Amino acid sequence: MEISIIFKIALVGILVTMLNQILKQTGREEQAFLTSLAGLVLVLFWVIPYIAELFETIERLFAL
Repeated sequence: MEISIIFKIALVGILVTMLNQILKQTGREEQAFLTSLAGLVLVLFWVIPYIAELFETIERLFAL
């Protein structure tokens, strides 16, 4: 696993948090929710291949 993925996730988290605070203070709760959702989907797209690789490794380890 690359260390850069952790930094990317942290950066997305910081940006989403800042955008959420700005949007909530301006009264745009719907856009703040969509921003959070978009950040979550982006991070999931990055993490899903690593999760699939983990399951494949576990499957090979136990020879299922």
